[in-house]
Amino acid sequence: MTKLLSLLIVAMMALHLIRPLGLPGLRKRRDFWKLAVLALAAMMITVALSHT
Repeated sequence: MTKLLSLLIVAMMALHLIRPLGLPGLRKRRDFWKLAVLALAAMMITVALSHT
């Protein structure tokens, strides 16, 4: 699950650099770092849930 999640986030980051997604908080190309923070949080939650 974490591999699929990481591939999805990397694809979203690449797409966002080409053309911004237009979501609130993601309107400029330089906001792609927010996707990385989201990815780290999502992976931490996924790992925490799989170990409990």
